[in-house]
Amino acid sequence: MKLISGFWKCKHSWEKAAKNTSWCLLGCSIGDFSALYYFDRFIVDPNPYMVMIIAICCGLTTSIALETFIMHRQLKNLKESFKIAISMSFISMIAMELAMNIVDFALVGPGNFAFWVMPFSLFAGYITPLPYNYYRLKKWGKSCH
Repeated sequence: MKLISGFWKCKHSWEKAAKNTSWCLLGCSIGDFSALYYFDRFIVDPNPYMVMIIAICCGLTTSIALETFIMHRQLKNLKESFKIAISMSFISMIAMELAMNIVDFALVGPGNFAFWVMPFSLFAGYITPLPYNYYRLKKWGKSCH
């Protein structure tokens, strides 16, 4: 039991996982909130569940793009950067997007947007994949940046 509990106590790994999760959250939130805002403000009577699916897809796309850009600055190889962005953080991105949209759904309804919900959505989107990101980093030394 002591070995398992000690696994979760590495300050350096938590800091790196927190940084990686923050970058992922930035990418996801740009696409997600932009799509929700667009549909809420400019499209009359859209299908709310379709809006949520589109918002999640937009969030995943912008997050992958941001992760690829960050990795490309380090590796100078676009194809390799894209592969790393997809393989290292896609599960984290999906968990993040689902958490953010569940909070949005619970507070303002499906496919709606309100600025006051953003902090709650961002918190849920950050905290949900953080342990997974730490685990991958600590167990296998794998992270996206």
